[in-house]
Amino acid sequence: MTKDKVTAKVSFNPKKITKALLATLNVRGADVIKKRYGLGEQVERLTLEAIGQEYGITRERVRQIENFSLAQIRKSRSFTEIAGVFDELSELITKYGGVVHERDFFQTISDDKHVQNHIHFFLVLGEPFVKVKEDSDFHHTWVVDPAMSDAVRQALHAVHKDIKEEELISEADMILRFINKLKECRPNANDNEEIARRWMRISKRIGANPLGEWGASQSPNIKARGIRDYAYLILRKHGSPMHFREVAKEIASTFGRSAHVATCHNELIKDGRFVLVGRGLYALQEWGYKKGTVKEIVREILEKNGPLTKNEIIAKVLKERYVKENTIVVNLQNHNYFKKEKEGRFGLASK
Repeated sequence: MTKDKVTAKVSFNPKKITKALLATLNVRGADVIKKRYGLGEQVERLTLEAIGQEYGITRERVRQIENFSLAQIRKSRSFTEIAGVFDELSELITKYGGVVHERDFFQTISDDKHVQNHIHFFLVLGEPFVKVKEDSDFHHTWVVDPAMSDAVRQALHAVHKDIKEEELISEADMILRFINKLKECRPNANDNEEIARRWMRISKRIGANPLGEWGASQSPNIKARGIRDYAYLILRKHGSPMHFREVAKEIASTFGRSAHVATCHNELIKDGRFVLVGRGLYALQEWGYKKGTVKEIVREILEKNGPLTKNEIIAKVLKERYVKENTIVVNLQNHNYFKKEKEGRFGLASK
């Protein structure tokens, strides 16, 4: 499931403002800042090590030049003159709840990587902005409300802790879970669904699959790793048994993944999540279908229910298998397993 892209227009020209700020530096200082923040012709942000190699100096010396240059910019008249830029960016982050996913936030402003680099540069310079670096649990975020940032992270931790390993949750339910956890951490927290959706993307531990369902990010239902996982999502979405040829076709059209028909058939046979319920028809075991041949299904039905009429057996087997009625009748004639009893009922043959 895809969402319409949300964009946020800014009133200033990022490149023009950066040019004015860099003009306050000496040549080497300006060049180091351009390279570190991707503000020149190249969009790539260079490491301290890479810049040091270009100048023949240590990475620590590059760091000193960077820090000194940033300090010089902050002391300049040009910096004072663009206070409105920082106010505008601060208001924008506040509009999104005071905490934003770095990449998502930049993309709302522009798809142009150069423009994104300039916005990043302004956030580094501006006093209201705090960058919380990514770790194993969260992506890079920018914050103007530290207390809210802490509450969001606590809520995301709590949501992930409650999710079962392979559980799939609709986006609406996931947003509700997250907001409820957030309210426990900070009762006056914003409960806007769009903001909640943005905050959920900060977490590395939860995520959404291509169909818009949420769960633990490392689950095969979220991070599909092969034909079996894609087939599971297709069948789950379809809601009823499908032929393996149709499954392969839907994998290709839905996920853009090449799925050879024979390969799809073989993968479904080997995976315990799927049950062959007819000639080439597969269902999900979680729907209540049981593995086994028609004979084994009949035997299990009689073990559970005792002797039944032919029609009762047929009706129960057809809930488990897409087969012809005559196939069931033929299996009932196997005297090694079944016997006809009084009143036309069938039971299990004596061992």
